[in-house]
Amino acid sequence: MPEPAKAAGKKGVAAPKQAAKPAAKEAPAPPPPEAPQDTNPEDRTPELTGLFIIKPDNVTIEAGKDIVLLASVDSSQLTVKPNIKWFKGKWLELGAKSGARFQFKETFDKEKKVYNFELRINKATVADNGGYRCEVISKDKCDSSMFNIEVEAAGKEDGNLLHSFKRVGGEGKKDEDAGELDFSGLLKKRVEDKQKEQKKKKDDDDCGIPPDVWELLKNAKPSDFERIAFEHGITDLRGMLKRLKKVKKEVKKSEAFGKKLDPCYSVDKGNKIKMQVEVTNPDVQIKWFKNGQEIKPSAKFVFENIGLRRVLTINKCTLADDAAYECIIGDEKCYTELFVKEPPVLITKPLDDTQAFVGDKVELEVEVSEEGAQVIWMKDGTELTREETFKYRFKKDGKKHILIINEATLEDTGRYQVMTNGGKCEADLQVEEKQLEVLQGIADLTVKATDQAVFKCEVSDEKVTGKWYKNGVEIKPSKRITMTHKGRIHKLVIDDVRPEDEADYTFIPDGYALTLSAKLNFLEIKIVYVPKQEPPRIHLDCSGGQHVNTIVVVAGNKLRFDVPITGEPAPTVAWFRGNAEFNELEGRVHVEIRNEMSSFIIEGAERADEGSYNIVVTNPVGEDKATLIVKVVDVPDPPENVRITSVGEDWAHVIWDPPLYDGGQAVTGYLIERKKKGSQRWMKMNFEVFTGTEYESVKMIEGVLYEIRVFAVNTIGISQQANTSKPFMPIAPTSEPLHMTVEDVTDTTCTLKWRPPDRIGAGGIDGYLIEYCREGSDEWIPSNKEPVERCGFTVKDLPTGEKVSFRVRAVNIAGLSEPAVLAQPVTIREIVQQPKIRLPRHLRQTFIKKVGEQVNLVIPFQGKPRPVVTWAKEDKPLDPKQVSIRTSEVDSILFIRSAERAHSGKYVLSVKIENMEDSASINIRIVEKPGPAQVVTVKEVWGFNTLLEWQPPKDNGNSEITGYTIQKADKKTMEWFTVYEHNRQTRCTISDLIMGNEYYFRVYSENICGLSETPGVSKNTAYIQKTGLVYKPVDYKEHDYSFAPKFLTPLIDRTVVAGYSTALNCAVRGHPKPKVIWMKNKVEIRDDPKFLMKHNQGVLTLNIRKPSPFDGGTYTCKAVNELGEAEVVCKLEVRVPQ
Repeated sequence: MPEPAKAAGKKGVAAPKQAAKPAAKEAPAPPPPEAPQDTNPEDRTPELTGLFIIKPDNVTIEAGKDIVLLASVDSSQLTVKPNIKWFKGKWLELGAKSGARFQFKETFDKEKKVYNFELRINKATVADNGGYRCEVISKDKCDSSMFNIEVEAAGKEDGNLLHSFKRVGGEGKKDEDAGELDFSGLLKKRVEDKQKEQKKKKDDDDCGIPPDVWELLKNAKPSDFERIAFEHGITDLRGMLKRLKKVKKEVKKSEAFGKKLDPCYSVDKGNKIKMQVEVTNPDVQIKWFKNGQEIKPSAKFVFENIGLRRVLTINKCTLADDAAYECIIGDEKCYTELFVKEPPVLITKPLDDTQAFVGDKVELEVEVSEEGAQVIWMKDGTELTREETFKYRFKKDGKKHILIINEATLEDTGRYQVMTNGGKCEADLQVEEKQLEVLQGIADLTVKATDQAVFKCEVSDEKVTGKWYKNGVEIKPSKRITMTHKGRIHKLVIDDVRPEDEADYTFIPDGYALTLSAKLNFLEIKIVYVPKQEPPRIHLDCSGGQHVNTIVVVAGNKLRFDVPITGEPAPTVAWFRGNAEFNELEGRVHVEIRNEMSSFIIEGAERADEGSYNIVVTNPVGEDKATLIVKVVDVPDPPENVRITSVGEDWAHVIWDPPLYDGGQAVTGYLIERKKKGSQRWMKMNFEVFTGTEYESVKMIEGVLYEIRVFAVNTIGISQQANTSKPFMPIAPTSEPLHMTVEDVTDTTCTLKWRPPDRIGAGGIDGYLIEYCREGSDEWIPSNKEPVERCGFTVKDLPTGEKVSFRVRAVNIAGLSEPAVLAQPVTIREIVQQPKIRLPRHLRQTFIKKVGEQVNLVIPFQGKPRPVVTWAKEDKPLDPKQVSIRTSEVDSILFIRSAERAHSGKYVLSVKIENMEDSASINIRIVEKPGPAQVVTVKEVWGFNTLLEWQPPKDNGNSEITGYTIQKADKKTMEWFTVYEHNRQTRCTISDLIMGNEYYFRVYSENICGLSETPGVSKNTAYIQKTGLVYKPVDYKEHDYSFAPKFLTPLIDRTVVAGYSTALNCAVRGHPKPKVIWMKNKVEIRDDPKFLMKHNQGVLTLNIRKPSPFDGGTYTCKAVNELGEAEVVCKLEVRVPQ
């Protein structure tokens, strides 16, 4: 990673001018250090892509002030939005510390296609010192930049620049203009500044390493140099090590602290953290500070003294505990910083699509997993804040977060998003203009004198108010005239109607361009002389000569039909429905008989009330008839068979059948609504009536389940219920596969490979379909019936010599994607490739294996058509009984199940295609342990020393002898002790022998396989003679300590759980040392890696690694020596957890 240039005169983009050092403004930027030569190109990491336009600069600032760091990224060469991360040191990501001190901001310049990222650190502290790293990643491209932040204690400016000027001469004169100007003070200050600048430049030499890092390196161990260099962005390791060799290392040991605090600590929110130091004096007083304020012991902050350790424990850490901490002992201090990580905030209840009208109050609610969590509200990708004319209000209620829009406008329509550090959700808000619907208009009235006139209308909005007008003049309430508004119904009641009340009456809703009008007709009654006998007559206003009236009534409304009747004497009235007489005087449907009037009344009309009703009036003079045809109209039934025919990435096509019953009125159109599955909130798709039976719903979210319902509309109203479609998911085919290439071609096949599509979507990928087309033809022939899952396929049975084009389509539940087509057709003809053996590196030198081990050599090769492969050993063909050979199209395998020394030699592999051939030789050596040393002889004995010589073994095990192991034994005890190991010569001098003892010697040979099985024992002995008096001890018979094996502790039956390792233990005693044999179900356990047998001081242990139910059974431990044998038995049961 290239090191960023450290400009001494540039202190960071956002560093305040007051914080920058004066000397740093004039000093030129030192040249960047020369990069060391790359001596090993293979180990070099790939060069990073340069994405940064502006990189963060080094910053020097005073403590307590804010730091702002800027970085700009060019997005013109990127396909996706870049992600940026800020790190302190090596791994500590600052994104987890987002809060009051660390703030992040991101903007995008659409014209320049540049992303601008900003990091703000409020109120810098000393703990913010150190190296930082900015890393940007975008798909397969990345870039990073390193920079340093140096926080200094706030200093005071000494003196004023004007004080450097003074006048000399003019003695005794107090006038400011007297004397001459003396610039010596100013020059002296500039000389001092220049000296400081040179001193700083000397400290920061050509390695570009700050002095504080040098101090850290001087006191560090050599093993920590590389880690410190990486954390502080030092790339010139050679220059750093070269300078460290010249510097005399001075170890400064703290007098108060034995071990200081770590540079930083990290803890998850809600957990506890322990910070500890070690002191040199256990009686010293220690103080803890947080952000400069002393910490007192409490339930949250616990102080512990454990020996020389002083521990500060912080329980249940919160974001308020994210601060700088300080430990003070006398005049010495040590610092650290605590980072509190917030757990990811998940969205438990997402937003719902919302529909509102202009002026309504809108509340968008989301529920998260943590109380008090930080969320970001966005509209169409732009973050919402309270500063926008206080239009938006953000409310927190525990885990619920609510966005409140007081008065919605058309501009508030859009897609709203809620983002947390653990996820996001989105929903649509649709704001429409209010539309007032008239549910019942005003009807004309004909009223007699002194009667009551009631005008009534019903609108769709209960909150709408309005005014009544008479012939265009607003009506004021009085004793006779009252106006009421209850719910959606508005009434005008006129009592004691008079002739002057006859006029046109109008109701106008407030705020809507809508008028409802009706006319009041005054019925004047005149007294006319009637003869005593007059035939009955029904007085109805009917066109034509017959009394036939058709009345249309809305279902649920009241129908009252008054029929005026005259006749003398008073006629008799009879009502008929069809041929049946109807004489009910009470109930929902009944008639009323009054003088000169008969009324037919239906309370709450129903569809079954439709039909023809007849009234017949008779008296002695005559008879009259009238027919009343009642037609009941209603809202229509809901549409039938609502179904989704096709879907796309963000759209769906829905169709339906007209309703079976139209309510007696023609269906004027349909209203369509949709919602997310599981939500209770429906959103309208159309506000104007849609006349067709097919509709396309758009602006949907891919991968989310939706439901759509349709209402039918006629002149009466909207159908009461709606049929809902089955849940469906907007989904689209993927984009075309990428980078389709030809990998291999033969006479009849062609192997293709490609990469997955760039856009997959919520439907995923089920596989790929491959098609080919011959040159000159337009027919694409499928190559595979079932989709293939991997990004590669071999097309077979192709015509040899012809040119063929290929294309690949991705398949998912939404269908086929656009095809990826090869740019040029492929000629189906095998390409001859010269044979070549790619011998692995470890086989280019002698391949060594031990006797009994397996030999498995895989040698890859290449060549087309398939080459002929042959093996030979010492110019002779291989014996298939001893060596197995298996050859494929791309490699050849030599396998020996159990190696023997006869398998050693030179093996030659050759691959041949026609007259082209390539070969490779492999040297195999099979080795084993050597034989014993020969002719071991004691050549000379002097004092307490002896000279021992021998000859090399006859059999060196087919490997060079690497040394010898010499052991000695006293003739009395014959206990052998090792004297020398890895002795390379065939002689040695053995010293420190005990006077009066006689010694035997034996020698083991050693090669790469280990020590020889048997040693070579000396034929003569070395006797160390005594000097001076000779003591002859009394002869006595030695005690015989030999006895047969005996188990002191038996095996115990055990029951264990499968998968958990266990051990069987027992203890045995015997002399000579018995041989121990472990058996399972009376079968001896030998070299099985599942079992490990140990024998330590008579304690026997059998370890069983991760036993299974098959390892259960009877285990026996048997001890045998020359005096007898003994055994113990136990049962092991292995249970599988349920």
